[in-house]
Amino acid sequence: MNKDKRSLTATTDTSTRHLPTLLDGKDLDDFKKLVPELRNNWVKRQMFRTETEMRISVLNDAKFGSNAAKYWQSVREQNAHFEEVMRLSFENRKNDVELKKLRQKFKEEKDPLERESIQIIIEENTYVQASQQLEAQARMREIRTWSKLKKEFNDGSFNDQDVNQHQLDSYEHSLTQKKKTLTSGTSQPEVFNVLGQLATLERVKKAGEIKYDGTHRKTLSKKPGIGNKT
Repeated sequence: MNKDKRSLTATTDTSTRHLPTLLDGKDLDDFKKLVPELRNNWVKRQMFRTETEMRISVLNDAKFGSNAAKYWQSVREQNAHFEEVMRLSFENRKNDVELKKLRQKFKEEKDPLERESIQIIIEENTYVQASQQLEAQARMREIRTWSKLKKEFNDGSFNDQDVNQHQLDSYEHSLTQKKKTLTSGTSQPEVFNVLGQLATLERVKKAGEIKYDGTHRKTLSKKPGIGNKT
């Protein structure tokens, strides 16, 4: 985080010197006074979800009514942030190379205006790089928290290698909860969708169309689960 603060400090210090071209009078004075507060906001602002939001907003019991459903949604969420961290890594590396090229070009450039233009791009890219580092750290916080939640919900009562093996029950729970919210004011396509999926699910379960081969099936735990008992 110290590197991020230094990067942002350098950028804001330089930008503040040039703000008279954008702000004047009271606006400029107020901005300068607020710079320390704004830097602090930049570092501590909420970028992604807190654990509270993960548990209540994402893994709500109406949609994910079992430990298995919560576990597999946690897998999806964690993987999404992993992929974004990898993307950021590539973008940050490309930006770093671009900064090296710009600094080299700045040294070789003789025209004052061209040097000024290059310096502006260097400052902009430095700010982008600091933002990328901060975003990567925020995504890592989510990755760690989703890992914690996966361990909590993985109580041994379901197959944690094959997502398909929990979905009949999980879909039934979710669709049943949706059915309870249908009213006379619900749109016909939504009613048709919910009731149609429920009817299909009941038929599939009754007919035994979906069969599991037992691969990677976990032994049911005899100990109380450490996740929710929904």
